[in-house]
Amino acid sequence: MKQYHISYCPLALLLLGCFFSCENVLDQKPVDSFSEESLFQDINLAEAFLYQCYDAMGGSREEVLGMREDLLSSATDELLNIHRAGSITFTKGTLTPDYLGHFGNWRYSWILWDANYSNIKNVNTLLGGMDDVPILSPADKDKVAQIKAEAYFIRAFNYTNLLRSYGGVVLVDKKFNLEDDFLNRERATLQATVDFILSDLDKAIAGLPDKKDVVQGRAGKGAAAALKSRLLSFVSGELMNGGYAPSDAFVSFQDHNRAQRLTAAKNAAKDLIDGKYGDYALFGPVNDPPANMTEEEVMAYADNYSSLFLQKGVWNDEVIFGIQYKARQGNKVANNLYWGPNGYNCWGNNEPAEPVVRQFDMKDGSPFVWDRYTPGESCIREFTRAQLEANPELNPYKGREPRFYANILFDGAPWRERASTNHKIQIASQVNAPGAGLLGTKSVAGKMADIAGLASVTTGGNDSRQASNQAWNGTKTGYYLRKMLDISINGEIDDNENNWIECRFAEVLLDYAEACIELGETEEGINALNRIRNRAGLPDRPLSVSREQAREWYRHERLIEMFAEGDRWFMIRKWMICDEVIKDFHPVYIYHFNDGVSMYIYNTTTLADSRKWDNRNYWLPVSRTEINKAPQLKQNPGY
Repeated sequence: MKQYHISYCPLALLLLGCFFSCENVLDQKPVDSFSEESLFQDINLAEAFLYQCYDAMGGSREEVLGMREDLLSSATDELLNIHRAGSITFTKGTLTPDYLGHFGNWRYSWILWDANYSNIKNVNTLLGGMDDVPILSPADKDKVAQIKAEAYFIRAFNYTNLLRSYGGVVLVDKKFNLEDDFLNRERATLQATVDFILSDLDKAIAGLPDKKDVVQGRAGKGAAAALKSRLLSFVSGELMNGGYAPSDAFVSFQDHNRAQRLTAAKNAAKDLIDGKYGDYALFGPVNDPPANMTEEEVMAYADNYSSLFLQKGVWNDEVIFGIQYKARQGNKVANNLYWGPNGYNCWGNNEPAEPVVRQFDMKDGSPFVWDRYTPGESCIREFTRAQLEANPELNPYKGREPRFYANILFDGAPWRERASTNHKIQIASQVNAPGAGLLGTKSVAGKMADIAGLASVTTGGNDSRQASNQAWNGTKTGYYLRKMLDISINGEIDDNENNWIECRFAEVLLDYAEACIELGETEEGINALNRIRNRAGLPDRPLSVSREQAREWYRHERLIEMFAEGDRWFMIRKWMICDEVIKDFHPVYIYHFNDGVSMYIYNTTTLADSRKWDNRNYWLPVSRTEINKAPQLKQNPGY
């Protein structure tokens, strides 16, 4: 794979196009005088316009595709947006055509109506003009063909995001003209929208370069094939196959042939797995992990998994398509600042919640069980120093699977240099009083009342909301996000340069596993899951189980493997489990007493975030503004 940084500054790109034109740069018109016609008289300018279309895949000029301050995962059961939780209308039950919150503004724009259609317009302009570009050499002919193939990929990407948000949408395959009548544009059915996208993807796959010839950051055959797998996997779910509004052709297929869609999804993923579009593979060790792993072995697996999301140079073979960030050359992102702990002068956004933290297994592959040592007590863990020394796993953060340490910043997690906390995260409060007298059976409310009586001798942790430094940025859940944070940089000062992976091989394996399991081929599906588990340092799942058990394991594995990458928002809708998982968030409070007693309390008596689910939100509404502009557009059901 060739490496090339695409800087998306429009002015710089146009100048670049002028500089490399066959004509003398001094003979070129000023950049701001180029018309659409002159744009397609120079192949370099046309290519620069393509780069702008890549840029707009992120939804806005301010936010290129990838890491951003407010993650889509905060609209799921994974994370809490502590600064703008009220704008996450999807989890508040407040999402309507008139009040969209983040589902109508620039923060989630890459999945939304306006931004996607804006870029589709750009792509259609590009496709409509490429046949006018002068061909001065065989290389020019090849470049024109590749630009067109990349444009088809980008349009398919935009339409896939529209479909996964709204269902069937308005299909436009040519640039608009002034005389066009926009009031006769109707939404296409879900099936017609899928067929349109697949047609674009077939054209893209035919014309895009092989993996070895891909310029890093641009699409190759593998990227289009991975998008095809993503699309076909999504539309094979319960949501679109009679699970919701089954008679509405905009959001549900009418042919009652889910098995056919599952087979298509399986085959699309299998093409990539078999190397049809290049040799892609999971990064790191893929054999059975050693039994009874030491802490050092666990962390080696954790570091391998973390490094996948911290790549800055040439990408490894797991990356199928992604976005490069070069702090001093164009694309900028500051996820260390956005998500890092307040004690390090960062903003602490997108925080993991306790229910999802409990989903991370133990290092031997068994489930984490909070009340393992005190059956029936699901909210309190408490122990003395002597008890902890005898059994370190009384601490709920000890003995967990490698991806736990790669994804979650918890109390005591190692982090950047800070002598006052021994270079570790400090969320727990320190109590300058003995805790032994507080031990024993008591309700959460009673326990919190006892501790409140010691407020005068209690000091909040450096990374808590009781900290002296930026308390307003402190955690509301008891955790911070670790994934995609670079420990080597100072988030307060430095931008991140680790890349965003939009499509990776693990997602393809998960798509394949799901299709196999739903088709009744459970052993084949679990074999694919086990590849992912082994890379993560976990042992195999047994092969001979029911489809229901295999499905449960699959959905668990997808949650953990794709944690915080935005995938979960699509999955909980696809599987129609939002009513099960969209629940109130509560905080975890931790106290360390001066006699060595520690208490970990999941405080269900107070809220970190109140949440409410409304079934109509399985599909986003078309905004009232859009309906007012085009009254013939049909609204999604329930709105």
